[in-house]
Amino acid sequence: MPTSELTFRTALDADVPGLVELIESAYRGDASRAGWTTEADLLAGQRTDPDGVRAVVHTTDGRLLIAERDGELIACCQLEHRGDHAYFGMFAVRPELQGDGLGKVIIAEAERTARETWGAREMRMTVIRQREELIAWYERRGYRRTGQLTPFPYGDERFGIPQRPDLEFELLIKALD
Repeated sequence: MPTSELTFRTALDADVPGLVELIESAYRGDASRAGWTTEADLLAGQRTDPDGVRAVVHTTDGRLLIAERDGELIACCQLEHRGDHAYFGMFAVRPELQGDGLGKVIIAEAERTARETWGAREMRMTVIRQREELIAWYERRGYRRTGQLTPFPYGDERFGIPQRPDLEFELLIKALD
């Protein structure tokens, strides 16, 4: 897919409904199975909701970056400035477009934005450690596993309903210098 077709911008309030639909479709339910980034076997329930997305849109220390093609929302990611680094999250690509190299373009733009906007020296993210294929994809993009684990927020259905008892997040880091 030619990158010249993509445009990037910061999300606005009017984008919230479309962003919720995009994020949910990439992670949960049967629609997510059209792509390879689904969490449907690990988590049921919601991935996010309008209030959660709106909070990211309104944060003063970050932005929700949108990728569009021909005016259509096709991907997004959260960037949050945290001192000398940026946090990367809420990454979603339309399931039917996954596997075509779009994710590489989006993450490269996110890294460029964090470097140029905040002078971030590294990007950090947390990924459910059981998502080996996804972690391997990030490793191919230069991220390294730290072995630093944090527990999944069991009992807080805002993040989904776990389908197994051993979920944990692992911190991944990439130097942006």
